Amino acid sequence: MESLEQRTGYKFRNSLLLAEALTHPSLAYETQRPHFDNQRLEFLGDAVLQLILTAELYRIFPKFNEGTLTKLRSRLVSRTALNLCAKSIHLGDYLLMGKGEDASGGRERASTLADALESLIGAVYLDSGLEAARDFVLRLCAEPLQEIVAEPDEINPKGHLQELLQAHSTVSPHYHIVSQQGPDHCKMFKAEVIWRGQILGIGCGKSKKLAETAAARSALHSPEIESLLDSSPLPTTVSAP
Repeated sequence: MESLEQRTGYKFRNSLLLAEALTHPSLAYETQRPHFDNQRLEFLGDAVLQLILTAELYRIFPKFNEGTLTKLRSRLVSRTALNLCAKSIHLGDYLLMGKGEDASGGRERASTLADALESLIGAVYLDSGLEAARDFVLRLCAEPLQEIVAEPDEINPKGHLQELLQAHSTVSPHYHIVSQQGPDHCKMFKAEVIWRGQILGIGCGKSKKLAETAAARSALHSPEIESLLDSSPLPTTVSAP
């Protein structure tokens, strides 16, 4: 538990709240303690997370309308995005779960990690209030927020590219960081997006994810992709990667 607190930068005053946030329902079922699991905290944490990120997007983008802000928020609170945040603090390593759930890969399951992260946010809120929860969330979501500030497209290029390609093949594109230059505080990354052994696009950015996004945007304007665009309708909604 102390290791997780060090990773998140938050020290719980009530350790029972942390234990509850990390308890998967499968363990409660095995131990016959059905009322001690993280589902109620997940419910609370989801609302707290939505409020904090809504307020932050409202502050960052004063000229964006409701529809655009809603789409940007969905990129931050999607299961995929929360799963990545949970993995960044190795949250799965700390979950308390039943043996069956553990054996079936529960510690790596995206839905489990996303739910646990929301539970953890709910626990921080109950432990210290909204301001502490805000600091906690913004610290965890710092990189995704930076990416949205740098690239506030309503349609995420990586998701757009993947959906387009998967409409024609079961093969997904993959990304490769080919170089990085500059000091630690100001690195520049270069990425390639590859599909079926072919480089579709190359892009640069101040983080690996931004470089990958730039590569995907480049690929969307490549001759190979333009031919696919001509032969099929564009997806109307895309989930963030």
